[in-house]
Parts: sequence; C-alpha cells; structure tokens
Amino acid sequence: MAYQEFKLQVLTREKGCFVEITAEVNRILRERRWTKGLLNLLATHTTCGLTLNEHADPAVVKDLLGRLEEMIPTSRGADQHAEGNSAAHLKASFFGASLTLPVSNNSLELGTWAGVFVTEFDGPRTRTILLSFLH
Repeated sequence: MAYQEFKLQVLTREKGCFVEITAEVNRILRERRWTKGLLNLLATHTTCGLTLNEHADPAVVKDLLGRLEEMIPTSRGADQHAEGNSAAHLKASFFGASLTLPVSNNSLELGTWAGVFVTEFDGPRTRTILLSFLH
C-alpha cells in the first residue's frame, strides 16, 4: 500500500459559512493521478471542520447554519475562553475534523447530491486541509 499527501489551502469568506471543495479535490485527484484508493481529508484547525452534505440546493447550508446558531449562539457572554471563540470550537467539534472517502477513476465516489464542505466558524481565514491518499 502506498501513501501520498497534498495540502489544500481554502480561503473562507466569513465567520459562519460552508465552502464547497468537491471540484477542487477532484481536480487534485486528476492532476496527481490518484486513481483508486481511499482519501482522508483533515482540517488542521480547531475552529473549522469538514462535512459531506447536499450541494445542489444552497438553502440546505443556510438551514444548517441557522439551526446551528440557534443551538450554539456565537455570542453567549459567559464563556471562559479569553479569545471569545468558544462557540466556534464547539460548532467545529459537531462536524469533526476529518472525512475518509473512496476514490475511483480519479474522482471522489459520492452520491448524486453529495458535496464536500469546509465548515468555517471563526473566519474569514485561510484554512489548510491535508489530503492523504492511500492506494
């Protein structure tokens, strides 16, 4: 079994947003000729995460962000963390920092409506996503 990796830089637009990276990941798979195997994606930060979710209807992301804000308000006032971004840490923890997905024919094997997203809760920032390919 062989192992290769690539660091993808993702610029996020705002504090609460999802940035779809499906097309960019597939481009990297093609360029690096990563044909068939498993791809692990790791968000190397503690206030953003990764998720696999619907990418056909942008209203889904808006609904997710709205519900998340209801459950974990950005500004609560009682948090102990001095930087004031405890809500961002908690939201990122809900999504998790990694995804492992199958690759076939230089492309992610995803369902019709599925897309890969970086979930940003403390932006705007440049985020590093480590792509580790096992084949």
